[in-house]
Amino acid sequence: MGFLSGSVTFERYRITNDPTGQFGDEHIEILQKNKIDSSGANLAESPCFGFSGGSHLLDTQFEIGKNIIGDAMHFGVRVDSIQIPGPIKQAWMQIELGGALKDSPGKRPTKSQREDAQQAVEARCAAEAAKGNYQRMGVTPVLWDAQTETVYLGSSSEKANETCLSLLKSSFGLEFSHVTSGSLALEFAEANDQTKAIFGASPSSFHPMGGANVVWWNGMTDNYDYLGNEFLLWLWWHWEKNSNVVSLSDGSEVSGMFARSLSLDCPMGEHGKESISSESPVALPEAMMAIRMGKLPRKAGLTLVRDGEQFDLTLKAETFSIGAARISQVGDDVPTRELLDRIESIRQLSETSDLLFEVFCQTRLGKSWPGEMKKMLKWLREETPMRMQQKAA
Repeated sequence: MGFLSGSVTFERYRITNDPTGQFGDEHIEILQKNKIDSSGANLAESPCFGFSGGSHLLDTQFEIGKNIIGDAMHFGVRVDSIQIPGPIKQAWMQIELGGALKDSPGKRPTKSQREDAQQAVEARCAAEAAKGNYQRMGVTPVLWDAQTETVYLGSSSEKANETCLSLLKSSFGLEFSHVTSGSLALEFAEANDQTKAIFGASPSSFHPMGGANVVWWNGMTDNYDYLGNEFLLWLWWHWEKNSNVVSLSDGSEVSGMFARSLSLDCPMGEHGKESISSESPVALPEAMMAIRMGKLPRKAGLTLVRDGEQFDLTLKAETFSIGAARISQVGDDVPTRELLDRIESIRQLSETSDLLFEVFCQTRLGKSWPGEMKKMLKWLREETPMRMQQKAA
């Protein structure tokens, strides 16, 4: 379950303050003290949340040998709630109103009758909740990696992640910063004396008739997440026109390709969205047509290979979150299985995507970006054989 088997989905949070020290008995005790226990809770009024053991939905057992794996700790955050479906409530409402109007067929219910029916429905909801009916349980896997001072949350839901972070903060005293395209770019800029460049940066325009507006950005101060969209477009161009092998700053190389899925959106909010599913979505004419119209990638399926490991994943441009990532050895369809190796592979996946983004940042914030932009714009206008065939048809 979670990060220890199957494909993984996660968002990352840097730990900016950790008062707990090395993993040990104290951490297990805190997990145990704050474990999920919804017995006696009024779930109809508010959800109940707490830590879970991480092995399965109902696991509430914590042990050093089970939850602490090398320099990492694996567990879950479970949320229990009562969620009665809307159609059920509507049906109960109609039943109550039907009973109130049985002696007055054809008449509309009065305000008083509606209020009485609503109270009856609320009472029925409370009764069903007291019985434990319509109870829902959801678990968000958590991987706390002390080696990289990172918390991985196995969800892309903002609400679920906020619940996890709140519990981790109140229980362990941790403080976090969200890892996004913008935060990674800012980290790179601060480490490479490029703060002036990033503070003066604004979205690039890849369409001759369009401005440099990004509706999902809105010019928010200190938010550079739009660079994630530009990164995916730059990567598309680089792999197609230059090489699908990119040299990284640590001396290694990563090869890659777009695969399985591609989601694009108009940054001006005028031409709508487009989702493409294909073995190689960027090879389809509709994909090139979309970016020629100025649309930007917001989510893309990628295959990356580095140091003998292959990562098949979906990358969200702005949040830099990873979805449905499958990790395997090159030439081997069996995912890595040993727990320590598995966690190390998750670290390698994160490092690989970050180093690849760093190569883009080096160009985007450097003096070579205007020249790179010209090449990309020329590529977008090129008459390829496929486009010429379309015109002839």
